[in-house]
Amino acid sequence: MITCHLRYIVDPYQLPAFEAYGKLWIRLVEKFGGKHHGYFMPSEGVSNVALAMFSFPSLAAYEDYRKRSFDDPECQAAFAMNEKDRFILSYERSFFRPVFEDDQGTRRAP
Repeated sequence: MITCHLRYIVDPYQLPAFEAYGKLWIRLVEKFGGKHHGYFMPSEGVSNVALAMFSFPSLAAYEDYRKRSFDDPECQAAFAMNEKDRFILSYERSFFRPVFEDDQGTRRAP
């Protein structure tokens, strides 16, 4: 399993637009076989940083999702939302491998 962590710098005056965008991507990631863990909007503290995390069974499955998303009309519409309104100023994408507790109480990677 691979988990993608996105850190967005967003326009703090356009948080409702970014939130609507995020809600679309939750369903779209799952449409392509991923498991979305949600978007995390600014609350207290910094007002222009938002986060998102989602997982795919493998990096290859994630890459397939990315490739297919560029040809999908719903994904193209979501991309166009930001192209039009520019609520995402920048973003960083990182990949992580989750660790779970096994039956013996030790930590292991899936």
